[in-house]
Amino acid sequence: MSDRLSAVDASFLYLEDYTTPMHVGGVAVFRRPRTGFDYDKVLALIDRRLGLVPRYRQRVMQVPGKLVRPVWVDDQDFDITYHVRRSALPKPGNDEQLHDLAARLMSRKLDHTRPLWEIYLVEGLSKNRVAVITKTHQAMVDGIGAIDIGQVILDVERDRQVPDADELWMPRPEPSVAELVVEAMTDAVQRPGEVVENVRAAVVDATATVQKVTRALGGVASALRTAVVPAPSGPLNAPTSTQRRFAVARARLDDLRAVRRAHGSTVNDVVLAVVTGALRAWLLSRGEVVTPSTTVRAMVPVSVRSDDAAARATYPDTGSLPVGSVGNKVSAYLVDLPVGEGNPTVRLHQVSHAMRAHAESGQSVAAGALVKVSGFAPPTLHALGARVANQFSDRLFNVLVTNVPGPQVPLYAAGARMMEMFPVVPLAKNQSLSVGVTSYDGGVYFGLNADRDAMPDVDVLAAMIGEAVDEMIGTVDA
Repeated sequence: MSDRLSAVDASFLYLEDYTTPMHVGGVAVFRRPRTGFDYDKVLALIDRRLGLVPRYRQRVMQVPGKLVRPVWVDDQDFDITYHVRRSALPKPGNDEQLHDLAARLMSRKLDHTRPLWEIYLVEGLSKNRVAVITKTHQAMVDGIGAIDIGQVILDVERDRQVPDADELWMPRPEPSVAELVVEAMTDAVQRPGEVVENVRAAVVDATATVQKVTRALGGVASALRTAVVPAPSGPLNAPTSTQRRFAVARARLDDLRAVRRAHGSTVNDVVLAVVTGALRAWLLSRGEVVTPSTTVRAMVPVSVRSDDAAARATYPDTGSLPVGSVGNKVSAYLVDLPVGEGNPTVRLHQVSHAMRAHAESGQSVAAGALVKVSGFAPPTLHALGARVANQFSDRLFNVLVTNVPGPQVPLYAAGARMMEMFPVVPLAKNQSLSVGVTSYDGGVYFGLNADRDAMPDVDVLAAMIGEAVDEMIGTVDA
C-alpha cells in the first residue's frame, strides 16, 4: 500500500499558490572554522545523513483523476545537488544583504515534481561567517517522526566524524498507474465519502478538499468560533503579494528570564510583551490611530514544556539530530496584544493575565484537536502555527507569533559552530507579518517574515523589537 499524504498535508499542496508558498524555513549563521566550511563539506555531510530522513528522497505523486490523496514515492532521479545549492554575497557581505537574499529565496515556491526541500550555503559574509538557508514544505511535516532538513547537518560535538552511509541508496520502483487506481478503488470501498470529496476537488480546484480539512479541524474551529469575535482591522491584514521582506532582531535569554523573575511571568509572556511594545511603536510611526483600548490579535501556538525541560534537549545515539527538544504538547491561543498601553510593565501583566486565562479556560480542547489532526514535528511550533494560520487568518487574527525553545548548548555543522538561528514562518492569505522566535545557546532570535508590498518598513519594526527589549529590561530595576 502506498504511503498516502494526510488530508491536512495534502491541503497545503492544494492551497499553495504564488502569493502563499507553504514552506517553513530558517536562516542559520555559522563561524567558519580553520578547517574550512564549504559547499563540498556541506554536500557530503547531508549526503551521508539523508538515510536518517527518507522522506527527503521522496516526491509527491498524484493519483489519476485525483480519486484519492497523493502518495509519497521515491524520486527515481534524485539529485542531491539540485536540493543543496550554493550562493554568495559580494564580499564583504553584510546582514542586510543576507536578509534580502533570504526574502527572495523564501518568496519562491518549491518544485512539486521533486522532493520538497532546499538548502542554500551562502558564502561571502563578513567576519569570517557563512550562512545556511533552509526551506521545507509543510506537507513534509507529517508526524512526530519527521525531521527538518536543517537538523540533519547539526551536531553537539565540534569534531564529530560523519560515518559513511551503511549501504547505497536505491529508490524503490514507483507504483504504476494501474496500481494507484486499484488502491483508489480499495479506498473507495473502505471510505466512499473521501473519493467523492477528491473527485469534486479535481473539478473545483481543491475547494472541497479545503472544506474537508476545515471539518477535520472542527474541534479547533468550533472552539475558536465560540471564544472570539473577528480580529480588529489594520495594516497587518492586506492582500498578499508574491514577494517577501525579511528582518531580524536579537535578545539575550538571561535578560528575558530576569524580566520573568521580576514580574512573575513566563519567558513567552515577556516575548509577547516585547512584540506588543514593538508593534505599538511601529503603528505610531506609521501615523495609525492608537488609543488606550487598541489591540492587535495574535495567534500564539505555545509549548507547554517548562524552561528547564527546554534546556534538556535530548539527542539520539547518533549525536547529531536535536530531536525531542520541544515535545508534542501544544496549545494554540488567540491573544489580544494591548498595543494601546504605554506602560511596559502594565503591558506585560496584561499579556500574562490573558495567557493564564487561556490556560485555565479549557481552550486546550482546540489544541488537542489540532495536534491529533496535524501531528507535531520539527520545525515544530513554527510549522504548527503556520498550519493554524492558513485555516483562520482572514477573520480571527492579525499576526502569527511562534516561539520555539531551542537547545541551550552549542551546535556544529562539519566543525563550524552555529552562532545564530532565525526562523522564517510563512504568511497566510491576507496576512502581512509572521514573527518566528527561537532561543538557542543563550540567545533569543526573532525572524520577521513580511509581505514586500504591505510592509516595506519591516526593518523598522525589527529595530523597535530591540528597543522594546531594552524597555522591558528597564522595568527590572524600576
